[in-house]
Amino acid sequence: MEINGKARSRALVRASGGPRYAFALAVDALGTGLLRPFLLLYGVKVSKLSAPVTGTAMTVGVVVGLLCMPVVGRWLDRGARSTVVAASMLVRVLGVVLLLADSAGYAWLFATAALFLGIGNQAWPAAHAALVATVAHGRERDAALAAGRALRNAGLGAGGLVATACLAGGIETLRVLAFVTGLAYLVAATLAWSVHVHARPATLPVEDRRREPVPRMGALLAANVVYVFCLNVPEIALPLILVTQLHASPVWSAAVFVANTVLVVALQVPVTVFLSRFPRRRVLALGGVVLTVSYLGFLAAASLRPGWDAPAVAAVSVVCTVGEIVYAGSATALVTALAPDRVMGRALARFQLSTGFGLAVSPAVITALAPHGPAALWGSLSAATLLAAGAVVTEKDPVKPPSTSASAANGGPVAAASPRKRPSIKDCSEWIP
Repeated sequence: MEINGKARSRALVRASGGPRYAFALAVDALGTGLLRPFLLLYGVKVSKLSAPVTGTAMTVGVVVGLLCMPVVGRWLDRGARSTVVAASMLVRVLGVVLLLADSAGYAWLFATAALFLGIGNQAWPAAHAALVATVAHGRERDAALAAGRALRNAGLGAGGLVATACLAGGIETLRVLAFVTGLAYLVAATLAWSVHVHARPATLPVEDRRREPVPRMGALLAANVVYVFCLNVPEIALPLILVTQLHASPVWSAAVFVANTVLVVALQVPVTVFLSRFPRRRVLALGGVVLTVSYLGFLAAASLRPGWDAPAVAAVSVVCTVGEIVYAGSATALVTALAPDRVMGRALARFQLSTGFGLAVSPAVITALAPHGPAALWGSLSAATLLAAGAVVTEKDPVKPPSTSASAANGGPVAAASPRKRPSIKDCSEWIP
């Protein structure tokens, strides 16, 4: 059993891009965790900008990053894979350099740094998903995407813990953290580029050499805007409710965040593999139902008497995290399954647009609804999420034309020939204990 477990782990690493690429993801996530949670604090305390100016600059960076996604999608459809991943990391290196250069409190310099960081943060998910979709197929791809998310969450959590400990030495430590973050991005970009994974376009008949349209996924993209609210529940909604309305200790908010991170790292791959026996669209709808139940649970917990309300909210947050895991394990995998290989980049770019838009507006929506009471916040989220789940399950899958090996990895760790038969994870049922 131990040998089989090791073989499956090695197969999963290969399906995720190979050992070097996995290490690049870990380094990138660790560096991101060192700085991204404290970027607002960096702008206020180190760059000496006001909180509104800093927040506006960060928002503009996210929005402009989203506007770059069509370019990223077309670049991916030309066959680039590891190059785009590396570029998304390198552009963040430039952002960190500008942060370090901003010692006089120039708002435009911080805004430009936030812009480059935003572009990299928005481009990376689509580029990573396209790379995994090139080296892995079928349910193997789903497991690889889930493993990448678990690894990234582990890196982000570790980076955040290290940064929190370092900040005990003073605010100026943020400059050191920024420097280490830039160095981590540079190392990760070099490693990601070195795997040399790209897609080989398929050879089409002359009469079919026209631009293939991206499949229509209107209901899926609209539903995704609502689904992604769950990603900001542990970071924004629950701390806001626990501290300002339930008057609970901030320790509860920290416990919820830590529990969310640990559960995602531990359960993302097993849950995704377990649910791989069911259609992806139904699994995604199930994730919406679980999230809806958790939102109603938060509503019920908020009505409990003091002393019981905070523990109840923390307990319900576990259900919310399970819903997040189900959603994250099926949404991107569904997009990669629906999109033909020749338009995979544009399809993933559109999906990232919906994800980024939902993440951008969710803080404003949550903070606007929260002052009107738990019913306004959790009731609205429950209704919207349930409608989104219904839209997902009722949307018809686009007809996917047959493809003749539209994408293939060349020169990467998976493309290398080997005389020995490598273990496969295509039979996902073997992963279930």
